[in-house]
This record gives sequence, C-alpha cells and structure tokens, in this order.
Amino acid sequence: MSGAVEARLAELGLTLPEVVPPLASYQPAVRSGVYVHTAGQLPMVEGKLAVTGKVGAEVTPEEAKDLARTCALNGLAAIKSVAGDLDRIARVVKVVGFVASATDFTGQPGVINGASELLGEVLGDKGVHARSAVGVAVLPLDAPVEVEFQVELTEA
Repeated sequence: MSGAVEARLAELGLTLPEVVPPLASYQPAVRSGVYVHTAGQLPMVEGKLAVTGKVGAEVTPEEAKDLARTCALNGLAAIKSVAGDLDRIARVVKVVGFVASATDFTGQPGVINGASELLGEVLGDKGVHARSAVGVAVLPLDAPVEVEFQVELTEA
C-alpha cells in the first residue's frame, strides 16, 4: 500500500527501503496506542554500513548529514511496518540523534539536520518535531550516526 507520502518520496527521487533487520533482541518499531516508537536506525543500505568511523575524524560532517537522511528513510520503513501506511502519520513528535564524534567535534545538530530536513521534505508540517542531537563515543558496528523516532498516528 502506498499513498501521498510514498508519492512524495518518489518525487524526491527516494525509495523506501526494506526494514533493517534487528541486530540484537528488539523490534525495529513498536506501536503503543496512537504512537510508534522506532529502535535506533543506523544508516544501513542493502544490509551494510557504507561508512564507519567518527564524525570529525574519518567521516566529514557533510557525509554524516547524508547518513542521517538514510537513517530517516530507514525509520520511515520501520514506521510503515507497524502503521501499515505512512499517510497515517499525524505528526513526528520527537527525533533523537546520536553522533559518534571525535573528541573535538561539536556539530551534532548540523548532522542530525539531515534526518530532520528529510522529514520536513517528505511530510511537510507533519514532519516538524522536537529533537535531541547527542555526541557519543561509539555506536553499534562503528556507525557514525543513529537516529530514533516517535510519531503519532491518525486514528484508523
């Protein structure tokens, strides 16, 4: 099933990926009432990370911002897996982004803008959200970025 949100993705030249399989004991997304919470989404493409390392060292902020966009696409796929249709998104409530950072890197908000901007491009006003952007020492698989989402769904 696809609707206006997936049509918008297509207009932007983007394809909704398959849901990234869990790396451990968790679900990619769970629904609780009208909310969907995703697990942290890594920038996986076709089952692997294209880039590893710390932002501000092996990974440039620009590369990391693009990776955050990939995390957002993976998040939308996870949301669809439990919501059934992305058009059911009433609004994105919260985005939490983690950036594996070199010790002197302080541009975490700019990196996570990649995810936030993609949500705005795809969902318009429904994509406006609260957010945290946190620098961390290391992420799973040495990923540079990880992003999780909370969305509110319309009543079915």
